[in-house]
Amino acid sequence: MNEDALLYQVALTLVPGVGSVLGKKLVSIVGSAEAIFRETRPALTKMGRVGKTIAIAVKNKELLLRAEQEIAFITRYGITPLFFQNKDYPQRLRHCYDSPVILYYKGTADLNSPRIVGIVGTRSATAYGKAVTNDIIKDLVSQQILVISGLAYGIDGCAHRSALDHGLSTVGVLGHGLDRVYPYFHKALAEKMLTQGGLVTEFLSGTTPDRENFPRRNRVIAGLCDAVVVIEAAKKGGALITANIANSYNRDVFAVPGRITDPYSEGTNFLIRTNRAALIQKADDLEYLMGWKQAHTVPQVIQKKIFQELTTDEEQIVNILQTHGQMDIDAIVIQSGLNMSAVSSALLNLEFEGIVRCQPGKIYVLL
Repeated sequence: MNEDALLYQVALTLVPGVGSVLGKKLVSIVGSAEAIFRETRPALTKMGRVGKTIAIAVKNKELLLRAEQEIAFITRYGITPLFFQNKDYPQRLRHCYDSPVILYYKGTADLNSPRIVGIVGTRSATAYGKAVTNDIIKDLVSQQILVISGLAYGIDGCAHRSALDHGLSTVGVLGHGLDRVYPYFHKALAEKMLTQGGLVTEFLSGTTPDRENFPRRNRVIAGLCDAVVVIEAAKKGGALITANIANSYNRDVFAVPGRITDPYSEGTNFLIRTNRAALIQKADDLEYLMGWKQAHTVPQVIQKKIFQELTTDEEQIVNILQTHGQMDIDAIVIQSGLNMSAVSSALLNLEFEGIVRCQPGKIYVLL
């Protein structure tokens, strides 16, 4: 951990008026968080959208003092800071325009796991909702998914517990700092998750679980995942917010239907009725719609022939699709280690050659 660079990265998130979008924009213009703080006030003022107020705020030494306190906290408790330019920053989230400038993570799970599913729902989960949550997670064990949720009461807590019970890793996204657990009732659950998953947040220590933090938390849940599953939800609430954000990020969204008389099925039924989510009843439906059930192979004779004409990048992508079956472009980027531009170019060439096909939802499959 480069503490000199980290000091300015943390401080950047403390500048009044500089949110996730503007913070990343400034870094891209100037080159680094440190460079922003070392720029002159007139130079900062001339940058679009910065303005005199922010240019003055950047020169406030109190920001660096608070950043020093946060570094001491994360060092003491073994927390990993993930700046948006770091290689370990979640790749799926990185592609979201309003992703956090920095995340604070503690745990053992890989936030760039090949298959990540978010499971969310009402805090007032019914026996039906809990049973469905457990059944879906139990039947996804073979996929070795990473389960993401918000550590709230109800469906969230059920999803985390079920993942732990079935040997899957699970990560809770928090709407507060890592110096506390909310709700406190989930403290033991959170501690177990640290050894079989983890906890992640964009909020500094000392941040309380205020209402306005949770929509921000929900966008991180949506951005981390390949797909979001809504189990039970009222017609208003965080689960529907998460689903809408996931749709805006071009994530797959699924919902489990319920009886029309159940208040906590109003939200899920609404998502299905308005085509904001695909209807699923069991894990098998999700696996089929995500293209995780089918394993595609290229005949050996054909493979030898086409590999003579493929670039190294194209050959690597074909091998990945052979191994994993259908995949979206973000998953291919993660598996290959190539950048988005290289993967997009290779996939386009493979489509022209009739070797892969792009299916709805930007899922790629070998022909």
